[in-house]
Amino acid sequence: MSAEYSRTQLMAVVLARSFRDGEVVVMGAVPALPLAACRLARTLHAPNLSYVLGGSGAVNPTPETLPLSCCDPAVATAPCTLPVAEVVLLAARGGAFDVFCAGGIQIDAYGNCNLSAIGDWDGPRLRGPGSVGLPFMPMFRRTVLYTMSHNPRTFVERVDFVSGAGHPSSPAAERGYRQEGPSLVISPLATMDFDPVTRRMRLATVHPGISVEDVRKATGFELFVPSSVPTTPEPNNVELTELRRLDPSGVLWHDY
Repeated sequence: MSAEYSRTQLMAVVLARSFRDGEVVVMGAVPALPLAACRLARTLHAPNLSYVLGGSGAVNPTPETLPLSCCDPAVATAPCTLPVAEVVLLAARGGAFDVFCAGGIQIDAYGNCNLSAIGDWDGPRLRGPGSVGLPFMPMFRRTVLYTMSHNPRTFVERVDFVSGAGHPSSPAAERGYRQEGPSLVISPLATMDFDPVTRRMRLATVHPGISVEDVRKATGFELFVPSSVPTTPEPNNVELTELRRLDPSGVLWHDY
C-alpha cells in the first residue's frame, strides 16, 4: 500500500481515531489490532481509555510485543485480570462496556456477523470458532467491526448464521431484541458505516490507492455508495512512530 505503512497499520490508526476519552473497550480472542489501537489512542488523545481482552479478562495490559492471542503469557502482566465469567456477565448486563471490537467469517449488508458455520448447519462447509461474545452486540453502546479480508466470501448479502445481530432489515425486526447496530466497519480496502434510512452498509471512505470500484467488486452485495467518497486520511508521523513503538516485532506491518 505504501512504503511508509501497511494496510493493517492504517486499520489500527483508523480504529484508534474512533475511540473517545473515558470509554471502556472490550475485544475478542485475536487482540493484536484492537489492542494496538487502544494503546495508540491512550497515548495520543484518550488517556482515560480502558480496555479488556475478553478471552482472558486482562485489563489494560501493556505487553512488550503485540500478542496474537488474548491468552498469550505476555498479557499476564496486566495490572488487573477479571475472571472470564465476570467479563461475560458484565457484557450481558449492559452498560459496563462502551465499545465492542468484533469481527466475523461473514459480515452481511446489515452488519450481522457470523462466527459459527458457513453452509448448512447440519453439514457446514466450514466451522468457525463459535459465537463467543457476539450475541452480546446489542448490549454495547457502540460496536466496531473489523476484518482482515475484504472479498465476496466475507462480505455477503446474508450471513449463513447470525452470531451477532446487526441492524434490523425491517420495521418488524425492531420490535424485538434490538439496538443501534454496528457503527463502523474497517477493512483492508475501506471504512463503511450504515445508511440511517435503509440500515444497509454504506461506503464511508476508501483507503489510499483503492478505488470505489475496487471496493464494489470485492463486496458480495450492493454497497450503498454516496455521490462523493473521500479517501481515508493517512497515518501521520506521530501516529506511525508511536504505533511502531507499540509493535517492535512488526506484527501489524504484514497484510493478512
